[in-house]
Amino acid sequence: MDHAAEAHMTDLMTITRFVLNEQSKHPESRGDFSILLSHIVLGCKFVCAAVNKAGLAKLIGLAGETNVQGEEQKKLDVLSNDVFVKALVSSGRTSILVSEEDEEATFVDPALRGRYCVVFDPLDGSSNIDCGVSIGTVRPLHLKHIFGIYMMKANEEPHLEDVLQPGKNMLAAGYCMYGSSCTFVLSTGSGVNGFTLDPSLGEFIMTHPDIKIPKKGKIYSVNEGNAKNWDTPTAKYVERCKYPQDGSSPKSLRYIGSMVADVHRTLLYGGIFMYPADKKSPSGKLRVLYEVFPMSFLMEQAGGQAFTGKERALDLVPKKIHERSPIFLGSYDDVEEIKVLYAAEEKKA
Repeated sequence: MDHAAEAHMTDLMTITRFVLNEQSKHPESRGDFSILLSHIVLGCKFVCAAVNKAGLAKLIGLAGETNVQGEEQKKLDVLSNDVFVKALVSSGRTSILVSEEDEEATFVDPALRGRYCVVFDPLDGSSNIDCGVSIGTVRPLHLKHIFGIYMMKANEEPHLEDVLQPGKNMLAAGYCMYGSSCTFVLSTGSGVNGFTLDPSLGEFIMTHPDIKIPKKGKIYSVNEGNAKNWDTPTAKYVERCKYPQDGSSPKSLRYIGSMVADVHRTLLYGGIFMYPADKKSPSGKLRVLYEVFPMSFLMEQAGGQAFTGKERALDLVPKKIHERSPIFLGSYDDVEEIKVLYAAEEKKA
């Protein structure tokens, strides 16, 4: 028996251990950030359990309300939002919460306030769980939670400006994908790591250490149903993906329609994910604070780029909590190519 190999298998890097190791690199740390992350992880475990028994728990179906985006809320959406709001408030480490499901920001009661602001999409894609679709198929993997964490500014009282910061000020970002397996991807500003929930242990175990996106990829991801409304640089780039001018093989189109699933694949295998502005949505469709910023943060931490069509995505300064933006993110060279196309178009103007 290979005792060394067996010992290695039992030396598991859990997400709790990882976060504590990161904390030890900052002697001035009081542990607040670690506690906050542990509450986010707990919320993810709770929602994962709910997703896997959604049919039995009668969590499928409309809750009878619409969110700020005008989308009908599912019961699972409402449950997930409640879970994360309560987990974050009870951590005693947050002052302001911004959720996709809530029209206004949540200001935490003074007795429970901490030093952090958290922006999040509590559960997107619950419409993928419908009648006759068993949990455990690939479709529920489209369910996801995205979050980003900011430090409060120096104000004694929290203000909305504390959360309307550029993405480059984020301390951490991540996402969790739910399904037959539950995957948690996290960056605390020093690289990107992936963890998978081991149901027998009830712990997220590191399965994808130090994720680095390839410098150039072979996949492009975009909704080509919107092609007739694209601007010239986007149309030119997609044309080059299909008909390369340098004699190389065409890129493959892969588009699931769930941002996290598409970005997760891009992060692991390279390529580019695009949700450009178009004639129908001149400001783009994806929300800056809790979709564009966290994913751009992760992509840059993995060695890629994120671009809005005008600037580096993380330099954008939002004016509203539910503001939208176009986004191009992925492998460094692929995003660089579309930046060149936009620069050329701008010179013409």
